[in-house]
Amino acid sequence: MGYVAERVDVVVVGLGVGGEEVAGKLAEAGLAVVGIESNLVGGECPYWGCVPSKMMIRAGNALAEARRIPRLAGSASAHPDWTPVAKRIREEATDDWDDTVAVERFVGKGGRFVRGYGALTGPRTVAVGDQTFEATRAIVIGTGAAPAAPPIDGLAGTPYWTNREAIEVEELPVSLVVLGGGAIGVELAQVFARFGVRVTVVEAADQLAPFEEPEAAALVRTALEADGVEIRTGVKATRVLYSEPEGFAVELDGGAAPATGDRLLVATGRQARLADLGLETVGLDPSARALATDERMRVADGIWAVGDVTGHGAYTHIAMYEAGVAVRDILGQPGPPADYRAVPRVTFTDPEVGSVGLTEAQARDRGLNLRVGLTDLTTSARGWIHKEGNAGLIKLIADGEVLVGATSVGPMGGEVLSMLTLAVHARVPLAELRSMIYAYPTFHRAVEDALRNLA
Repeated sequence: MGYVAERVDVVVVGLGVGGEEVAGKLAEAGLAVVGIESNLVGGECPYWGCVPSKMMIRAGNALAEARRIPRLAGSASAHPDWTPVAKRIREEATDDWDDTVAVERFVGKGGRFVRGYGALTGPRTVAVGDQTFEATRAIVIGTGAAPAAPPIDGLAGTPYWTNREAIEVEELPVSLVVLGGGAIGVELAQVFARFGVRVTVVEAADQLAPFEEPEAAALVRTALEADGVEIRTGVKATRVLYSEPEGFAVELDGGAAPATGDRLLVATGRQARLADLGLETVGLDPSARALATDERMRVADGIWAVGDVTGHGAYTHIAMYEAGVAVRDILGQPGPPADYRAVPRVTFTDPEVGSVGLTEAQARDRGLNLRVGLTDLTTSARGWIHKEGNAGLIKLIADGEVLVGATSVGPMGGEVLSMLTLAVHARVPLAELRSMIYAYPTFHRAVEDALRNLA
Protein backbone atom coordinates (compact mmCIF):
# COMPACT_ATOMS: atom_id res chain seq x y z
CA MET A 1 0.00 0.00 0.00
CA GLY A 2 1.56 3.31 -1.08
CA TYR A 3 1.84 6.44 0.98
CA VAL A 4 -0.59 9.30 0.36
CA ALA A 5 1.30 12.36 -0.78
CA GLU A 6 0.81 15.57 1.17
CA ARG A 7 0.17 18.53 -1.13
CA VAL A 8 2.31 21.65 -0.65
CA ASP A 9 3.31 24.51 -2.93
CA VAL A 10 7.07 23.97 -3.02
CA VAL A 11 9.54 21.29 -1.99
CA VAL A 12 13.20 22.28 -1.72
CA VAL A 13 15.57 19.31 -1.66
CA GLY A 14 18.81 20.42 -0.03
CA LEU A 15 19.07 23.48 2.21
CA GLY A 16 22.59 24.59 1.48
CA VAL A 17 23.29 28.23 0.73
CA GLY A 18 21.11 28.36 -2.39
CA GLY A 19 18.38 26.00 -1.22
CA GLU A 20 18.00 27.76 2.12
CA GLU A 21 17.69 31.11 0.34
CA VAL A 22 15.03 29.83 -2.08
CA ALA A 23 13.05 28.09 0.65
CA GLY A 24 13.16 31.07 2.97
CA LYS A 25 12.17 33.64 0.32
CA LEU A 26 9.28 31.53 -0.98
CA ALA A 27 8.04 30.88 2.55
CA GLU A 28 8.17 34.62 3.28
CA ALA A 29 6.13 35.16 0.12
CA GLY A 30 3.35 33.08 1.67
CA LEU A 31 3.84 29.77 -0.10
CA ALA A 32 3.62 26.44 1.72
CA VAL A 33 7.27 25.35 1.57
CA VAL A 34 8.87 22.12 2.76
CA GLY A 35 12.64 22.22 3.09
CA ILE A 36 14.50 18.91 3.27
CA GLU A 37 18.08 18.56 4.47
CA SER A 38 19.99 15.49 5.65
CA ASN A 39 23.02 17.40 6.90
CA LEU A 40 23.30 20.94 8.26
CA VAL A 41 21.03 23.74 7.09
CA GLY A 42 23.22 26.35 5.46
CA GLY A 43 25.46 23.88 3.69
CA GLU A 44 29.22 23.84 3.37
CA CYS A 45 29.93 27.56 3.51
CA PRO A 46 29.18 28.46 7.15
CA TYR A 47 30.37 25.19 8.66
CA TRP A 48 33.34 23.91 6.63
CA GLY A 49 33.89 26.39 3.82
CA CYS A 50 33.93 30.13 3.34
CA VAL A 51 33.43 31.36 6.88
CA PRO A 52 35.67 29.13 9.03
CA SER A 53 38.40 28.91 6.39
CA LYS A 54 38.56 32.71 6.18
CA MET A 55 38.82 32.85 9.97
CA MET A 56 41.85 30.57 9.66
CA ILE A 57 43.27 32.75 6.89
CA ARG A 58 42.70 35.90 8.95
CA ALA A 59 44.69 34.35 11.78
CA GLY A 60 47.53 33.29 9.48
CA ASN A 61 47.64 36.74 7.89
CA ALA A 62 47.86 38.35 11.33
CA LEU A 63 50.96 36.27 12.03
CA ALA A 64 52.46 37.27 8.69
CA GLU A 65 51.80 40.95 9.36
CA ALA A 66 53.43 40.69 12.78
CA ARG A 67 56.53 39.23 11.13
CA ARG A 68 56.66 42.24 8.78
CA ILE A 69 56.79 44.74 11.62
CA PRO A 70 60.62 44.78 12.02
CA ARG A 71 60.99 46.30 8.53
CA LEU A 72 58.15 48.76 9.02
CA ALA A 73 57.59 49.80 12.62
CA GLY A 74 60.14 48.57 15.14
CA SER A 75 60.17 45.13 16.70
CA ALA A 76 57.65 42.41 17.43
CA SER A 77 57.49 38.70 17.99
CA ALA A 78 54.73 36.32 17.01
CA HIS A 79 54.28 32.85 18.48
CA PRO A 80 51.75 30.71 16.56
CA ASP A 81 49.05 29.07 18.67
CA TRP A 82 46.25 27.16 16.98
CA THR A 83 44.09 26.98 20.12
CA PRO A 84 42.32 30.36 19.73
CA VAL A 85 41.74 29.67 16.03
CA ALA A 86 40.05 26.31 16.66
CA LYS A 87 38.07 27.86 19.52
CA ARG A 88 36.83 30.74 17.38
CA ILE A 89 35.72 28.41 14.60
CA ARG A 90 33.67 26.35 17.04
CA GLU A 91 32.16 29.29 18.89
CA GLU A 92 31.70 31.96 16.23
CA ALA A 93 31.50 30.21 12.86
CA THR A 94 29.93 26.81 13.23
CA ASP A 95 28.06 26.77 16.54
CA ASP A 96 30.07 23.57 17.09
CA TRP A 97 28.44 22.20 13.92
CA ASP A 98 24.90 22.61 15.18
CA ASP A 99 22.31 24.08 12.80
CA THR A 100 19.57 24.77 15.36
CA VAL A 101 19.72 28.51 14.70
CA ALA A 102 19.51 28.00 10.93
CA VAL A 103 16.54 25.64 11.24
CA GLU A 104 14.73 28.06 13.53
CA ARG A 105 15.44 30.89 11.09
CA PHE A 106 13.79 28.97 8.25
CA VAL A 107 10.82 27.87 10.35
CA GLY A 108 10.44 31.44 11.57
CA LYS A 109 9.91 32.54 7.98
CA GLY A 110 6.99 30.13 7.71
CA GLY A 111 8.77 27.12 6.24
CA ARG A 112 8.43 23.52 7.33
CA PHE A 113 11.67 21.66 7.93
CA VAL A 114 12.16 17.93 7.43
CA ARG A 115 15.42 16.23 8.39
CA GLY A 116 16.30 13.48 5.95
CA TYR A 117 17.40 12.65 2.45
CA GLY A 118 14.84 13.62 -0.17
CA ALA A 119 14.45 11.89 -3.52
CA LEU A 120 12.18 12.54 -6.47
CA THR A 121 9.62 9.82 -7.14
CA GLY A 122 7.95 11.49 -10.09
CA PRO A 123 7.46 14.85 -11.84
CA ARG A 124 5.77 16.42 -8.82
CA THR A 125 6.58 14.20 -5.84
CA VAL A 126 9.43 13.92 -3.36
CA ALA A 127 9.84 11.21 -0.74
CA VAL A 128 11.80 11.57 2.48
CA GLY A 129 11.69 8.73 4.96
CA ASP A 130 8.10 7.56 5.22
CA GLN A 131 6.70 10.90 4.00
CA THR A 132 5.82 11.89 0.45
CA PHE A 133 5.14 15.45 -0.66
CA GLU A 134 3.46 16.60 -3.85
CA ALA A 135 4.71 19.99 -5.01
CA THR A 136 1.91 21.77 -6.82
CA ARG A 137 4.11 24.71 -7.84
CA ALA A 138 7.79 23.81 -7.79
CA ILE A 139 10.51 21.39 -6.79
CA VAL A 140 13.91 22.97 -6.26
CA ILE A 141 17.11 20.93 -6.12
CA GLY A 142 19.97 22.43 -4.13
CA THR A 143 21.88 19.43 -2.80
CA GLY A 144 25.31 21.00 -3.30
CA ALA A 145 28.59 19.20 -3.86
CA ALA A 146 30.96 16.97 -1.93
CA PRO A 147 34.76 16.58 -2.03
CA ALA A 148 35.79 14.29 -4.88
CA ALA A 149 38.60 11.85 -4.11
CA PRO A 150 40.62 10.88 -7.19
CA PRO A 151 41.02 7.17 -8.05
CA ILE A 152 44.58 6.91 -6.78
CA ASP A 153 45.83 3.48 -5.85
CA GLY A 154 45.89 3.06 -2.07
CA LEU A 155 43.97 6.25 -1.21
CA ALA A 156 40.61 4.68 -0.37
CA GLY A 157 40.39 3.49 3.21
CA THR A 158 43.13 5.76 4.54
CA PRO A 159 42.32 8.53 7.07
CA TYR A 160 42.96 11.34 4.59
CA TRP A 161 41.50 14.77 5.18
CA THR A 162 39.03 16.68 3.06
CA ASN A 163 38.41 20.37 3.74
CA ARG A 164 36.06 19.30 6.54
CA GLU A 165 38.71 17.54 8.62
CA ALA A 166 41.12 20.40 7.94
CA ILE A 167 38.60 22.91 9.28
CA GLU A 168 37.74 20.80 12.33
CA VAL A 169 41.32 20.08 13.39
CA GLU A 170 42.13 21.07 16.98
CA GLU A 171 45.74 19.91 17.08
CA LEU A 172 47.95 20.62 14.08
CA PRO A 173 50.11 17.90 12.56
CA VAL A 174 53.85 18.32 12.23
CA SER A 175 53.68 17.82 8.46
CA LEU A 176 51.00 17.83 5.78
CA VAL A 177 50.77 16.84 2.12
CA VAL A 178 48.16 18.77 0.14
CA LEU A 179 46.96 16.98 -2.97
CA GLY A 180 45.64 19.68 -5.29
CA GLY A 181 46.86 23.22 -5.81
CA GLY A 182 43.53 24.90 -6.55
CA ALA A 183 41.92 27.56 -4.35
CA ILE A 184 41.17 25.31 -1.37
CA GLY A 185 44.57 23.64 -1.52
CA VAL A 186 46.68 26.79 -1.64
CA GLU A 187 44.60 28.66 0.93
CA LEU A 188 44.85 25.90 3.53
CA ALA A 189 48.48 25.17 2.67
CA GLN A 190 49.48 28.75 3.43
CA VAL A 191 47.48 28.83 6.66
CA PHE A 192 49.01 25.67 8.04
CA ALA A 193 52.51 26.69 6.97
CA ARG A 194 52.16 29.99 8.81
CA PHE A 195 51.31 28.05 11.94
CA GLY A 196 54.50 26.02 11.67
CA VAL A 197 53.32 22.91 9.79
CA ARG A 198 55.73 21.53 7.18
CA VAL A 199 53.58 21.56 4.03
CA THR A 200 54.06 20.02 0.59
CA VAL A 201 51.62 20.81 -2.24
CA VAL A 202 51.28 18.40 -5.17
CA GLU A 203 49.53 19.69 -8.30
CA ALA A 204 49.24 17.76 -11.57
CA ALA A 205 48.99 20.93 -13.67
CA ASP A 206 52.08 22.93 -14.54
CA GLN A 207 51.07 25.76 -12.22
CA LEU A 208 49.31 26.32 -8.93
CA ALA A 209 45.82 27.80 -9.24
CA PRO A 210 45.43 26.16 -12.67
CA PHE A 211 42.39 28.22 -13.65
CA GLU A 212 44.08 31.55 -12.99
CA GLU A 213 46.37 33.65 -15.15
CA PRO A 214 49.95 32.32 -15.10
CA GLU A 215 51.25 35.63 -13.75
CA ALA A 216 48.87 35.33 -10.78
CA ALA A 217 49.81 31.68 -10.21
CA ALA A 218 53.49 32.64 -10.16
CA LEU A 219 52.86 35.20 -7.41
CA VAL A 220 50.95 32.62 -5.35
CA ARG A 221 53.81 30.17 -5.73
CA THR A 222 56.37 32.75 -4.63
CA ALA A 223 54.26 33.65 -1.60
CA LEU A 224 53.77 30.04 -0.51
CA GLU A 225 57.44 29.22 -0.95
CA ALA A 226 58.30 32.27 1.17
CA ASP A 227 56.13 30.72 3.88
CA GLY A 228 58.14 27.49 3.63
CA VAL A 229 55.74 25.45 1.50
CA GLU A 230 57.32 22.92 -0.85
CA ILE A 231 55.65 23.03 -4.26
CA ARG A 232 55.51 20.09 -6.67
CA THR A 233 53.77 21.01 -9.94
CA GLY A 234 53.50 19.05 -13.17
CA VAL A 235 53.49 15.71 -11.36
CA LYS A 236 50.67 13.25 -10.73
CA ALA A 237 50.11 11.15 -7.66
CA THR A 238 50.24 7.49 -8.62
CA ARG A 239 49.95 5.74 -5.27
CA VAL A 240 49.26 6.52 -1.62
CA LEU A 241 50.88 4.60 1.20
CA TYR A 242 49.80 4.94 4.82
CA SER A 243 50.95 3.42 8.07
CA GLU A 244 51.07 4.30 11.75
CA PRO A 245 52.97 6.14 13.08
CA GLU A 246 54.84 7.01 9.88
CA GLY A 247 51.89 8.71 8.19
CA PHE A 248 51.44 9.22 4.45
CA ALA A 249 53.73 8.80 1.47
CA VAL A 250 52.40 9.97 -1.89
CA GLU A 251 54.26 8.41 -4.79
CA LEU A 252 54.59 10.59 -7.89
CA ASP A 253 55.10 9.89 -11.55
CA GLY A 254 58.25 10.70 -13.50
CA GLY A 255 60.59 9.32 -10.88
CA ALA A 256 59.98 12.20 -8.46
CA ALA A 257 60.65 11.57 -4.79
CA PRO A 258 57.51 10.76 -2.75
CA ALA A 259 55.79 13.55 -0.83
CA THR A 260 55.52 12.60 2.83
CA GLY A 261 53.54 13.92 5.76
CA ASP A 262 51.75 13.01 8.95
CA ARG A 263 48.48 13.96 7.27
CA LEU A 264 47.16 14.11 3.72
CA LEU A 265 44.64 16.74 2.60
CA VAL A 266 42.82 15.85 -0.62
CA ALA A 267 41.74 19.06 -2.33
CA THR A 268 41.35 17.94 -5.93
CA GLY A 269 37.85 19.23 -6.57
CA ARG A 270 34.21 18.69 -5.74
CA GLN A 271 31.40 16.68 -7.30
CA ALA A 272 27.71 17.57 -7.46
CA ARG A 273 25.50 15.52 -5.13
CA LEU A 274 23.12 13.96 -7.63
CA ALA A 275 23.25 10.27 -6.75
CA ASP A 276 20.10 8.67 -5.33
CA LEU A 277 18.01 11.78 -6.06
CA GLY A 278 15.63 9.87 -8.31
CA LEU A 279 16.46 12.04 -11.30
CA GLU A 280 15.56 9.23 -13.65
CA THR A 281 11.93 9.50 -12.50
CA VAL A 282 11.69 12.90 -14.18
CA GLY A 283 13.71 12.09 -17.29
CA LEU A 284 17.05 13.44 -16.04
CA ASP A 285 20.40 11.64 -16.14
CA PRO A 286 21.47 10.58 -12.63
CA SER A 287 25.05 10.07 -13.84
CA ALA A 288 25.43 13.63 -15.16
CA ARG A 289 28.19 15.82 -13.72
CA ALA A 290 25.70 18.66 -13.25
CA LEU A 291 22.08 19.59 -13.92
CA ALA A 292 21.72 21.61 -17.12
CA THR A 293 19.55 24.67 -16.47
CA ASP A 294 18.00 27.29 -18.69
CA GLU A 295 18.34 31.02 -18.07
CA ARG A 296 15.64 30.83 -15.36
CA MET A 297 17.28 27.90 -13.51
CA ARG A 298 14.72 25.37 -14.79
CA VAL A 299 15.89 21.81 -15.44
CA ALA A 300 12.51 20.28 -16.32
CA ASP A 301 8.84 21.17 -16.13
CA GLY A 302 8.16 22.26 -12.56
CA ILE A 303 11.74 21.62 -11.42
CA TRP A 304 14.48 24.19 -10.76
CA ALA A 305 18.08 23.79 -9.56
CA VAL A 306 20.47 26.19 -7.82
CA GLY A 307 24.01 26.17 -6.52
CA ASP A 308 26.80 23.65 -7.02
CA VAL A 309 24.54 21.10 -8.74
CA THR A 310 24.22 23.41 -11.77
CA GLY A 311 27.92 23.30 -12.58
CA HIS A 312 28.24 27.08 -12.91
CA GLY A 313 30.83 27.37 -10.16
CA ALA A 314 31.06 26.08 -6.61
CA TYR A 315 30.80 29.50 -5.01
CA THR A 316 28.41 30.82 -2.38
CA HIS A 317 27.77 33.93 -4.45
CA ILE A 318 26.74 31.83 -7.45
CA ALA A 319 24.29 29.85 -5.31
CA MET A 320 22.76 33.04 -3.91
CA TYR A 321 22.58 34.62 -7.35
CA GLU A 322 20.86 31.58 -8.84
CA ALA A 323 18.50 31.43 -5.88
CA GLY A 324 17.33 34.94 -6.70
CA VAL A 325 16.73 34.03 -10.35
CA ALA A 326 14.76 30.90 -9.37
CA VAL A 327 12.66 32.69 -6.74
CA ARG A 328 11.60 35.37 -9.19
CA ASP A 329 10.69 32.78 -11.80
CA ILE A 330 8.68 30.64 -9.39
CA LEU A 331 6.78 33.68 -8.14
CA GLY A 332 6.23 34.96 -11.66
CA GLN A 333 8.12 38.16 -10.98
CA PRO A 334 10.06 40.09 -13.64
CA GLY A 335 13.82 40.13 -13.56
CA PRO A 336 16.93 39.52 -15.62
CA PRO A 337 17.84 35.95 -16.65
CA ALA A 338 20.95 34.23 -15.36
CA ASP A 339 24.09 35.75 -16.88
CA TYR A 340 27.51 34.20 -16.25
CA ARG A 341 29.72 36.55 -18.28
CA ALA A 342 31.08 38.25 -15.18
CA VAL A 343 31.41 35.57 -12.52
CA PRO A 344 33.88 36.79 -9.88
CA ARG A 345 36.04 34.53 -7.76
CA VAL A 346 38.66 35.16 -5.11
CA THR A 347 41.41 32.89 -3.82
CA PHE A 348 42.14 34.18 -0.34
CA THR A 349 45.84 33.60 -0.23
CA ASP A 350 48.23 36.37 0.78
CA PRO A 351 48.29 38.05 -1.73
CA GLU A 352 44.63 37.63 -2.69
CA VAL A 353 43.81 36.60 -6.24
CA GLY A 354 40.60 38.03 -7.67
CA SER A 355 39.40 37.12 -11.16
CA VAL A 356 36.39 37.81 -13.33
CA GLY A 357 35.36 36.90 -16.86
CA LEU A 358 37.77 35.44 -19.39
CA THR A 359 41.47 34.75 -18.99
CA GLU A 360 43.91 35.66 -21.74
CA ALA A 361 44.04 32.03 -22.90
CA GLN A 362 40.25 31.74 -23.01
CA ALA A 363 39.91 34.98 -24.94
CA ARG A 364 42.58 33.86 -27.40
CA ASP A 365 40.85 30.50 -27.91
CA ARG A 366 37.62 32.35 -28.76
CA GLY A 367 39.36 34.36 -31.44
CA LEU A 368 38.49 37.71 -29.90
CA ASN A 369 40.08 40.99 -30.86
CA LEU A 370 42.46 40.46 -27.96
CA ARG A 371 44.15 43.26 -26.05
CA VAL A 372 46.06 42.70 -22.80
CA GLY A 373 47.10 45.25 -20.21
CA LEU A 374 49.35 44.35 -17.27
CA THR A 375 50.85 46.34 -14.43
CA ASP A 376 52.93 45.41 -11.39
CA LEU A 377 51.22 46.52 -8.17
CA THR A 378 54.55 47.20 -6.46
CA THR A 379 55.20 50.04 -8.92
CA SER A 380 52.03 51.86 -7.86
CA ALA A 381 52.16 54.52 -5.16
CA ARG A 382 50.08 52.41 -2.76
CA GLY A 383 52.23 49.37 -3.43
CA TRP A 384 55.37 51.38 -2.69
CA ILE A 385 53.83 52.75 0.51
CA HIS A 386 52.61 49.29 1.59
CA LYS A 387 56.13 47.89 1.12
CA GLU A 388 56.13 44.56 2.99
CA GLY A 389 53.64 42.08 1.53
CA ASN A 390 52.89 44.32 -1.45
CA ALA A 391 53.22 41.76 -4.24
CA GLY A 392 50.47 41.95 -6.83
CA LEU A 393 49.34 42.87 -10.31
CA ILE A 394 46.42 44.02 -12.40
CA LYS A 395 45.79 42.21 -15.68
CA LEU A 396 43.06 43.33 -18.07
CA ILE A 397 41.65 41.34 -21.00
CA ALA A 398 39.78 43.34 -23.62
CA ASP A 399 37.89 42.47 -26.77
CA GLY A 400 38.52 45.59 -28.80
CA GLU A 401 37.19 48.46 -26.69
CA VAL A 402 35.32 46.42 -24.06
CA LEU A 403 36.73 44.64 -21.01
CA VAL A 404 35.88 40.92 -20.98
CA GLY A 405 38.13 39.70 -18.19
CA ALA A 406 40.41 40.87 -15.41
CA THR A 407 42.63 39.67 -12.61
CA SER A 408 43.50 41.62 -9.49
CA VAL A 409 46.25 40.27 -7.24
CA GLY A 410 47.42 42.03 -4.12
CA PRO A 411 46.84 42.71 -0.42
CA MET A 412 43.22 43.59 -1.27
CA GLY A 413 42.87 41.79 -4.59
CA GLY A 414 39.33 40.66 -3.88
CA GLU A 415 38.17 44.18 -3.03
CA VAL A 416 39.79 45.81 -6.08
CA LEU A 417 38.02 43.17 -8.17
CA SER A 418 34.65 44.80 -7.48
CA MET A 419 35.13 47.64 -9.96
CA LEU A 420 36.49 45.24 -12.58
CA THR A 421 33.50 42.93 -12.14
CA LEU A 422 31.18 45.87 -12.73
CA ALA A 423 33.12 46.87 -15.83
CA VAL A 424 32.89 43.38 -17.33
CA HIS A 425 29.24 42.89 -16.35
CA ALA A 426 28.06 46.25 -17.65
CA ARG A 427 30.30 46.19 -20.76
CA VAL A 428 31.74 49.55 -19.79
CA PRO A 429 33.72 50.92 -22.76
CA LEU A 430 37.44 51.33 -22.17
CA ALA A 431 37.08 55.04 -22.97
CA GLU A 432 34.74 55.39 -19.96
CA LEU A 433 37.15 53.53 -17.68
CA ARG A 434 40.00 55.79 -18.82
CA SER A 435 37.92 58.91 -18.15
CA MET A 436 37.25 58.00 -14.51
CA ILE A 437 38.91 59.68 -11.53
CA TYR A 438 40.87 57.11 -9.50
CA ALA A 439 41.44 57.98 -5.84
CA TYR A 440 45.09 58.41 -4.84
CA PRO A 441 46.88 56.56 -3.32
CA THR A 442 44.82 53.37 -3.58
CA PHE A 443 45.44 49.86 -4.86
CA HIS A 444 42.59 50.23 -7.36
CA ARG A 445 44.40 53.15 -8.96
CA ALA A 446 46.70 50.54 -10.56
CA VAL A 447 43.77 49.71 -12.85
CA GLU A 448 44.43 53.03 -14.55
CA ASP A 449 48.02 51.98 -15.23
CA ALA A 450 46.87 48.63 -16.68
CA LEU A 451 44.48 50.51 -18.97
CA ARG A 452 47.37 52.59 -20.29
CA ASN A 453 49.29 49.39 -20.99
CA LEU A 454 46.56 47.73 -23.05
CA ALA A 455 48.03 46.60 -26.35
